[in-house]
Amino acid sequence: MIYQKQRNTAETQLNISISDDQSPSHINTGVGFLNHMLTLFAFHSGLSLNIEAQGDIDVDDHHVTEDIGIVIGQLLLEMIKDKKHFVRYGTMYIPMDETLARVVVDISGRPYLSFMQR
Repeated sequence: MIYQKQRNTAETQLNISISDDQSPSHINTGVGFLNHMLTLFAFHSGLSLNIEAQGDIDVDDHHVTEDIGIVIGQLLLEMIKDKKHFVRYGTMYIPMDETLARVVVDISGRPYLSFMQR
C-alpha cells in the first residue's frame, strides 16, 4: 500500500510517499546529507521512500529538514494505525563508518527520547 502526503508552507513544498513494496526509492531534498540519511533510512527499513522537496535551502536547510520529518512521521503513523506493517517492539545495532548506533523502539504512543553522544 502507498501512503502519500503533500505539504506546502511559505518555506517548503513537499510531495512524499512511503510504501512497503521495496521498490527503488527516489529522494530529492536539495540537501545532500539529508538525501544520504533518508536513503539509508529507506534501505534499512525495507520501505520505498519517494521525496520531492523544494524549499528555502539558500537561506537554511532547517525548514526542509523539519517539514520532511513531520510528513514522514505522519505517514508512518498512518502505517502503524493499519497495524499490518509494524510490530510494537524492535531493537537494532548498526555499524556505519566509525560509528555503532543502537536503536530500541517501542511504538506505544508514549513519546520519549534518550540520546547519548560520546
